[in-house]
Amino acid sequence: MSYGKQEVIVSRDCPAVSVPYGGLVTIEQGCVAQITQQLGGSYTVYVDGNLYRVDGSEADALGFEPTPASETPAPEGPATIQSVQDAAWSLLATCYDPEIPVDIVNLGLVYSCEVQPTTEGHFRIDVKMTLTAPGCGMGTMIADEARAKLLSVHGVDDVTVDLVWDPPWSREMISEHARLEMGLM
Repeated sequence: MSYGKQEVIVSRDCPAVSVPYGGLVTIEQGCVAQITQQLGGSYTVYVDGNLYRVDGSEADALGFEPTPASETPAPEGPATIQSVQDAAWSLLATCYDPEIPVDIVNLGLVYSCEVQPTTEGHFRIDVKMTLTAPGCGMGTMIADEARAKLLSVHGVDDVTVDLVWDPPWSREMISEHARLEMGLM
């Protein structure tokens, strides 16, 4: 869900991440913020000429209900490689680049998501993903968000998210649906 360019007054000092550099900052109480997108449990806001990502747990500072960390419901019956694989891809599709209103799966940033059994009913997920540009300061944050969400999958004990640069990302990797949404067709 996107809020367009809705303006809000920040009601308290609010931790945020500068976009695209990835540095931690505090948006001060009383600042006017324009919400440019709200997707995947976080907000991208424009304040004093700069973009920032605000985690959904801090949404009350923007006048919205805080969003709890996503949790995937436990499947009926024991977890299987297929159920974990399905949950993993669904959760990866809730991770967004804060500058682009398209999830990392449809952007073509996720190259692989492999599920391996570790012990009875427990699994490890290994993800290889890239970024739209090697110098993107948001890469670690996006990878950490993906890892945290994947750790919420029932039966998953270990997750590795590796940023890779081969093959290099290109616009051709964006899904047809996302290209239509972004007006690239």
